[in-house]
Amino acid sequence: MLKDQEMTKVRLDKWLWAARFFKTRSIAKQAIEGGKVHCDGQRAKPSKEITTDTLLTIRQGWDTKEVIVVNLSDQRRGAPEAALLYQETEASIEKRKEDAEQRKILQSASGLQTEGRPNKKQRRQIHRFRDLIDD
Repeated sequence: MLKDQEMTKVRLDKWLWAARFFKTRSIAKQAIEGGKVHCDGQRAKPSKEITTDTLLTIRQGWDTKEVIVVNLSDQRRGAPEAALLYQETEASIEKRKEDAEQRKILQSASGLQTEGRPNKKQRRQIHRFRDLIDD
């Protein structure tokens, strides 16, 4: 850990991997190049060197997280140690909770069943719907 305390800058892709946002560095690199990771409000390159107090916006799946870099590391460790590398902003936590709640409401309101295969009645409805679209 002494090595980590001496660090002043770390590559963005290495830090995201070490903080366990992405499973591999290559996936982290693809996410950065795809515009899913912003550093201080701007798109960044995987080789961008970050320091502490840097604001990162990370989009993963349906969620967007805003985190502040607290510590630097270029080594991947356990999840409890990785959680000490960053702190998510309060606004980000609230926004993610609201978004999850809205998705849950929309899913239940749409009446779509996502459990298992469609039954015979549902298959017939799907076929009728497809026939309407094809016409």
